[in-house]
Amino acid sequence: MLSFALQFFNGLQITVLLALASGALGSLLGLLVAMVKLSKLGVSALLGQAYTTIVRGLPELLVILVVYFGGTAAITALTGRYVEINAFAAGVAALMIVFGAYCAEIFRGAIISVPRGQAEAARSLGLKPWQTWLFVILPQMMRVALPAYGNLWVSLVKDTSLVSVIGLSDIMRVAFIGAGSMRAPLTFYLVASALYLALTSLSLASFRALERRIQIPGH
Repeated sequence: MLSFALQFFNGLQITVLLALASGALGSLLGLLVAMVKLSKLGVSALLGQAYTTIVRGLPELLVILVVYFGGTAAITALTGRYVEINAFAAGVAALMIVFGAYCAEIFRGAIISVPRGQAEAARSLGLKPWQTWLFVILPQMMRVALPAYGNLWVSLVKDTSLVSVIGLSDIMRVAFIGAGSMRAPLTFYLVASALYLALTSLSLASFRALERRIQIPGH
């Protein structure tokens, strides 16, 4: 059992790294797509809309399998020999794609909620477009987007368990192997449940604290 305790610890580390990497990259992707969808560039806005519509309409597990096997097939075709894509990289890419699609819609709605006068006032003060986004629009939109973003982050943490199907030794994979080899499925799955519950509870508490910190006094 000690060996499985160490494996659970390693699986916890992989799960946290997977969530952080895919969450950070997915947030950047979502913000970029939201900005593109709100732009007046017709083709780019159409591509952004197609991306969010398609990805949000597919099961997360299917996206993971397509990225993993698709990536393997693509690299094999390019190199001329069989090369299996790294499971962690495939998991990060797949979850980033899914997280980014949902983030894009959250950020788009939050950006729309920022009064137009804010951007106009920034331009009148001589701020460049990137300065307007960084110092005026983003701080205000994040205040609006944070509650939904926090819920989406919790969903991402839980969705990391799906990456176990491609062989990544995360919490769920360790629980699955331990349940089969030790013939104690209830014990191992309860341990996995406790670890996921600890991660999601910590995430929720962190986002609540952040919401209180950035809340406007009197609102």
